[in-house]
Amino acid sequence: MTLVEHLSKVEIVLNVHAKKAENINRHLSEWLSKFPRHFFKSITFDNGKEFAGWRKIANQFDIHTYFAEVGAPNQRGLNENNNGLLRRDGLTKDRDLRNLPDELVNQLMSKRNRIPRKSLDYRTPYEVLMEHITEDQRQLFF
Repeated sequence: MTLVEHLSKVEIVLNVHAKKAENINRHLSEWLSKFPRHFFKSITFDNGKEFAGWRKIANQFDIHTYFAEVGAPNQRGLNENNNGLLRRDGLTKDRDLRNLPDELVNQLMSKRNRIPRKSLDYRTPYEVLMEHITEDQRQLFF
């Protein structure tokens, strides 16, 4: 599962090992639990069955949830773009991701977040994020 923080464009990749609602909810809940309440304001999901438990996440973390319209990936453009970049790094659509080592996923995520981007004035997503969070919050990401 991939999440992208809008301001810094930091990509978060959670290795859920199975495309099922209970796995998505458990991993997302564990990850969001590390952060202070209201650190994240919203999440936009696509319309897959794996996001059927969205209400629990929304209520538990007081996060606004949105769903992209069917057939409108442009409504999640930043996320779709980052997914494309991950595919170039070897996480192709035809690859079985269920047994993917967490270490590999973390390495790919770290690599992607350390590449300077023109849209960020040639800073990396991590650099931009660091400007907007406290020292305590930094420990949650790294």
